[in-house]
Amino acid sequence: MEENPESQPAGRRRAIPLAASGLFISISVGGLGLVVQLYLKSLGASTFLIGLVSTFNSIGLLFGAWLWGTVSDHVKRRRLLAFLSLGLAALIAVLILLPPVGFVLGTALARFLFFAGFGTISIAVISATSREERRGKNLSYISSARALGFAVGNVAAGVVLELLGFRNAFAVCAALPLVAFALLAFLPSENPVRAREKVAAWKAIFSAGVVDLFVATMLRQMSTFGTFALLYVYMDSIGISPGVMGAISASNTATQVLALLFFGWLADRVGRRPIFMLGFSLSILTPLTFVFAANVAGMVAGYVTLGFAFSSMYVGATAHIGDRVPHERHGQMMGLYDSSRGLGGLFGPVLAGLTVPLIGFKGMFAVMAGIAALGLLVMVLGQIARRRTVSAA
Repeated sequence: MEENPESQPAGRRRAIPLAASGLFISISVGGLGLVVQLYLKSLGASTFLIGLVSTFNSIGLLFGAWLWGTVSDHVKRRRLLAFLSLGLAALIAVLILLPPVGFVLGTALARFLFFAGFGTISIAVISATSREERRGKNLSYISSARALGFAVGNVAAGVVLELLGFRNAFAVCAALPLVAFALLAFLPSENPVRAREKVAAWKAIFSAGVVDLFVATMLRQMSTFGTFALLYVYMDSIGISPGVMGAISASNTATQVLALLFFGWLADRVGRRPIFMLGFSLSILTPLTFVFAANVAGMVAGYVTLGFAFSSMYVGATAHIGDRVPHERHGQMMGLYDSSRGLGGLFGPVLAGLTVPLIGFKGMFAVMAGIAALGLLVMVLGQIARRRTVSAA
């Protein structure tokens, strides 16, 4: 079930506690990535098995966003968020026992199933309870907090690990979702409403008229995940040290923190389409930057471009979906949108791995730019088709 947005407090009152909760969830998950990789390495796991963690993360995003987003349209969302935060804490806490490799890989999939659900439902809550003229700005609070959380988690994880060791680092990561759970107490309660009938996923996408957006997003994610799947290896090949790589990578999330807020504000003033179309366009420039600038400055430029591209694309797209779908479908549609991103994340790295041996890194980057351009083309053709339909009517 879902609350009636007309009888609830403003979306901003929900955005603040949800952003705070999401911040702690993202710090935990963001920091855990580094700790898990180094823990698996300490167990003697192969690079293939360590790489599977990223694959399982994408699978978790693919199915978790759709599953929990759909469920959230039929139950109290605050209760579901509480369940997901406690479940995430429990899934991380089992790592305190320092389990074997296979168990760690299994929990990686389960963790992202829960993490994806928390993010999707948070977006759905804000989208459904925000007025159209403030939806973009309110949604940007959630996305910006998540980006900040990942940045803080990535920076802090190494320090915590060096000071406390694996067992205590896992304990810290497990405690953070409990803080998120406590902050949910500040989320305004929901009003009881009627139950909604279930609607098939693709029927919901077609009825909302956002098929082109979902397909373009999947292609964009293929390009992005493929570009960055082997980028650390590429940077090593051109003589960039690991320490500098970390600073370069942080420029992406650092850019997102403010860019998400800016584009959320702008989307409420100039409209959703110009904002997410800018994101799709900038997504082409990211891999092209790596083709033409094989140095530290070029790497930073690519990561910063990615930060602007994701921010404008994600805020504009989620606000657009929120404008187009009924309030009772926000959970399902936001979940399906995040699932389309996860689907692109599955195929992009595989394509990159197959392409590099054949045409080299720069050739692979060019291919990824082409895939991003194809996503932009899908959006342009979709817009042309809608205009023709309106004219014919």
